[in-house]
This record gives sequence, C-alpha cells and structure tokens, in this order.
Amino acid sequence: MPIEFAERTRRIPVYPLAAGYDLGADVAMLASNESCFAPHPAVVEAAGRVLGGVNRYPDPSYEPLRRALADRYGIPPQRIALGNGSCDILLAAGEALLEPGAEVVYAWPAFSVYPHLAAASGATAVQVPLDSEDCHDLDAIATEVTVATRLVLVCNPNNPTSTAVGLDEIDAFMRRIPGHVAVILDEAYCEFALTLGDTYASLELLRKYPNLVLLRTFSKVYGLAALRVGYALCGAEDFRIAVDQVRQPFYLNAAAQAAAVEALAHQDEVERRVTETIASRLEMEDAVRALGLWVARSDANFIWLHLPRPSRRPTWSPGCATAAYSSGPVPRSAASGRCA
Repeated sequence: MPIEFAERTRRIPVYPLAAGYDLGADVAMLASNESCFAPHPAVVEAAGRVLGGVNRYPDPSYEPLRRALADRYGIPPQRIALGNGSCDILLAAGEALLEPGAEVVYAWPAFSVYPHLAAASGATAVQVPLDSEDCHDLDAIATEVTVATRLVLVCNPNNPTSTAVGLDEIDAFMRRIPGHVAVILDEAYCEFALTLGDTYASLELLRKYPNLVLLRTFSKVYGLAALRVGYALCGAEDFRIAVDQVRQPFYLNAAAQAAAVEALAHQDEVERRVTETIASRLEMEDAVRALGLWVARSDANFIWLHLPRPSRRPTWSPGCATAAYSSGPVPRSAASGRCA
C-alpha cells in the first residue's frame, strides 16, 4: 500500500515553477520579477566572510539584522519578524492565525502563495475580485470581513497586476477592520511605488493600528533573491512572537543575515536602481500603449497588460494578462512573462 498523507496535502496548490532558473545571464525570468542588478560587491564580500564558520549554527536571535532594520525604520527590534523570504513569514502567519472555521480574505489575482494559507490550515479563503483598473477594491474587501475573519492580505503594489492603492485609502480601510483581525500589507515592491511615497510613509500606519503588519523583502530591490531574506515590521510584538513560535529554529542562514545587514548600508545604490528601473518601466509602458494595448498603472518593477485573444465569435476582447519584467534597462525584444 502507498504511504497515506494528510488530507491537507491534496488541498495545497503547487507553487508555479519555471522549467529552469539557471538559464544564463542573457535570459530574464520575466515571471519572477527579479532584479537584473547583481548585489553590491560589499554585500557579496560580507556573505563570503561568514562561510569559513558554517560549521557553526547561525545566530538564532538574528540580532544584528533586527538591529539594522530597527535603526533604519525606527521600529523596536522585538517588533521585527524575519524569515526565509517573505513567503516564510506569510506561511507562518497562516499557521499561527488560521484553522478550520476561520477565514482569510484577499484580493484575486494576487500573490500566488496566498491560497496556500487556507489550504494548509483548513480555513476558508475569501477571494475578492480586483476592480476595473486591476487594483484592490478595498471597500469590497472590508465588506467581506466577518466575525470568522482572522487574517486579511493586501498586496500593495499587487503581484501580478503591478497596481497600488494610496496610503490614505489603506488608512480608511484599516479603520473598518476590527482590531482582532490581522492585516498583512505585503509591500514586496514598495521601493518602486511612486503612489506610496517613500518607504517610510506606511510606517505611520503601524503607530495607529497594532493589528497591521508591513511585509517586505530583500529579494527584489536589494537583489538577494537566492539568499531568501524577508522581514515584517509589526504594529505589535505578539505577531512576531506567534510566527516565530510555529517555525523551526535557524530559519535564516548566516550568509543571508550578513548580506542583508550589509545591503542596508548601501541605500545610495538602492536609489540608483530604483531610478533606473522606474525610467525603464515608464519607457516600456509608453511603448506598449503605442501598440494600442491596455497597461495598468504600474508601481512595481514590472508591468501588467491585456493581450487580445480570439473568442468563440470572430471578435477580439481583453483576455490573457501578462506581467512584463522591467527591472533596469530592458531589451526591446523583452515583451512578456506569464499568462494568468
């Protein structure tokens, strides 16, 4: 007889994997929205310096990285959660907050990991359609919050549609959410978002709403996707304690910690990358619109467009939507990523 696995394993969707990731320097993985900029040389050196000691376990307190993030954002270290990428924190939040009978609410389409949280926990997923501009409909999301809701996810800017809602709208939305409901504002692309102002702007919301969590990553603008470092700035310490409680120890390796600490020291490089990326993004948006295609207003390092496709009748209508990668200078031949 075959091994019998838990029923929940049949509910969990398989994360979409590309045919291969090591395709050479000339190939951009458009669906991954990676940075085309290599890490700063000092970041690579910092990671390399710790390799001679990898016979020892990494620091389980992650104190140097917590302190570096605390110094940058003015958030107490005990309110900063770290993870093996932001996905690690998301999945831990699902394990800590969700169970059968509970609900998690989020817009759809959004980040492909979100459905895993309900599937793994047995909770109910409430998916709310995006509006006509492929943006989050915060009013509709707030309306779906019930006494059973434990978690609300807002991807801002949204992956895969690249759109963002302003922080004044988030503020108004938070006023409608009961204090016992955790709200994760997934800001993986916030550095590229002109709509949101600078990366400090949303911190004011943390001071007003202890049930709010700002989820961010070193994978995108810092170019550390392979090292997997995510972090969450929490309105209250209890979220950090809960997600740490449900995870294995040593979830962030020593090289990743060292690289992330060093990366934070090079904000001038971050600003340069953001400037080049936004310039390329605007150029690509204009070029695609010149083709007569609809493009969402992007606040990320990629764009989202509608491609026409034939229907059963001999007419054309918006169909397959595509995320086009535009992190840094992009060859004119680079047009599209994946279809949703």
